[in-house]
Amino acid sequence: MTKTTLFTALGVAFFVHALTFLRALWLARERGERIVPSAYETFVGAITNFFDTLGIGSFATTTTFYRARKALSPSAGAAFDDRLLPGTLNVGHTIPTFAEAFIFIDKIDVDPKTLVAMVAAATLGALLGAPIVARLPRRKVQIGLGSALLVVTAILIWRQIGLRSDGVKLGLDGSAFAFAVCANFLFGALMTIGVGLYAPCLVLVSLLGMNPKAGFPIMMGSCAFLQSFGSIPFLRTKSFAPAASAGLALGGVPAVLVAAFIVKDLPLKTVKWLVAVVVVYTAVSLLRAARSFGSERS
Repeated sequence: MTKTTLFTALGVAFFVHALTFLRALWLARERGERIVPSAYETFVGAITNFFDTLGIGSFATTTTFYRARKALSPSAGAAFDDRLLPGTLNVGHTIPTFAEAFIFIDKIDVDPKTLVAMVAAATLGALLGAPIVARLPRRKVQIGLGSALLVVTAILIWRQIGLRSDGVKLGLDGSAFAFAVCANFLFGALMTIGVGLYAPCLVLVSLLGMNPKAGFPIMMGSCAFLQSFGSIPFLRTKSFAPAASAGLALGGVPAVLVAAFIVKDLPLKTVKWLVAVVVVYTAVSLLRAARSFGSERS
């Protein structure tokens, strides 16, 4: 599969998702639900997707904004409904993620074989590995991965301070290629239980000696497919807030365009420090989520 084939697959997936999303909004309007986003909902879409494009991720930040203003309800005047969060996040952030994928795959150099294989592996991981991963204890996965990311961050910072010359390859071969494909399969499966793919993927390519920028098209392409598939159950069951999801999409796409070109033009050394920040943020978020999960069960 070439990069052109990947673009075609992305285009088909985007078209299907966009049509399904628009149909869901139309049906929500027929039910009397609010579908026009407020200024705040559009602002949340812009700010969260801007930082998502930098690799920070969008789900945790969006949740924080919604809970701060209790701004998540199916209709005007309705109470804040936490149960709508997973669907709203998946449905609303999918279109901006497609924008990220198209831009980064087009503008950032990466070996097509490595790119396509890792994206396909993550997608298969979500489809085939989800039933297995779903049986794993989420709290232990969060603690394990969060702790591992902190250790790896120390390695990345040591490399940066030590002025090591690695991290310039645009692709992988041999055992490194096989390991990266298997790892991204696992990351795709873990996405289905709420463990983000961005930071682990960036760490993976960096540790294997690739240019960290090459990780952006890989992780964005992976998540575009994962989120489009992940949105289907929420759209079918109407388990999302229509106006909030529309705000994420409408505010998100322009923000992605701005942030993507910032990342594209960053010098390599700056990107390496950005990766370190992203990984630390993700690790701390995972450990905090595990702590909260443990407190709720005790």
